[in-house]
Amino acid sequence: MDIPAALNSQRRLGDDWAHWLDRLPRLCDDLLDEWALTSTGDPMHGFASIVLPVRGSIGDAVLKIGFDGSPETRQEHLALQHWAGDGAVQMLRADPRRRALLLERLHEQDLSQEWDLQACEIVADLYRQLHRPAPPRLARLTDFLGPWIEALDRDAADIPMPPRLVEQALARGRAFVDDPASDGVMIHGDLHYENVLAADRQPWLAIDPQPMSGDPHYEIAPLLWNRWDEMSGYLRESIQRRFYTTVEAAGFDGERARDWVIVRMVLNTHWAVADAKRMRRDLTDDERAWITTCISVIKGVQR
Repeated sequence: MDIPAALNSQRRLGDDWAHWLDRLPRLCDDLLDEWALTSTGDPMHGFASIVLPVRGSIGDAVLKIGFDGSPETRQEHLALQHWAGDGAVQMLRADPRRRALLLERLHEQDLSQEWDLQACEIVADLYRQLHRPAPPRLARLTDFLGPWIEALDRDAADIPMPPRLVEQALARGRAFVDDPASDGVMIHGDLHYENVLAADRQPWLAIDPQPMSGDPHYEIAPLLWNRWDEMSGYLRESIQRRFYTTVEAAGFDGERARDWVIVRMVLNTHWAVADAKRMRRDLTDDERAWITTCISVIKGVQR
């Protein structure tokens, strides 16, 4: 199997990625053989996974294999098992050790071509299905957030954004770590336009969760940084329309949702800086553009 070039480019992120990508073709072959599956199309991919259209005794499906060095996706199978197809893709089989999932086949259409505000409302409707009491085994958002904030604090002087934004994120992030309401609800973690696919069982279903026991208000940020080019010329207004549309449709508290957006965008910037630092290289043009996006989103949600 040929690994898609865009996925193969993740080798730049370190040796753990390179080792996984080296193992990936054999891993795909082994799973196809063990699960009696036949590949029926070209492989697709996300940032940290490969997805193969397959056919087996259950009919058409997809085989997804995720990067095994990502703690955020380690419990994807638990979330899909708990949701049991209610608002999310149905899981048919799983091998958590190898980050392998056999999933129902959905349509290729996602929310990218829908009017963005209507798409935000669709996502808000999915929140109502997905946000439910978290099972005890699901990792807590605050267990991730605490170390993220500590690392951000250590590197604060190296973050290429206005210091006041970093200080805001540190203060609000620490408050969230100490807030019992930051945990307890199953959240998707990365629910944006491309992670919602058309389906037959219901109009739209969520895919690719990064599940945690967390705070529903954590969810909004990806809707603001995706489909970025569409907001050209009306950036602040477009960000605010998406933000307030989602807050209202989901019944969220606007201030709490805004604080989570600020925290997430500053953390995203820190991770870009940390990746470059770990690989002993300068920030790439794409990473600098991403940091500019993060700053713009923060400014967009602030009054």
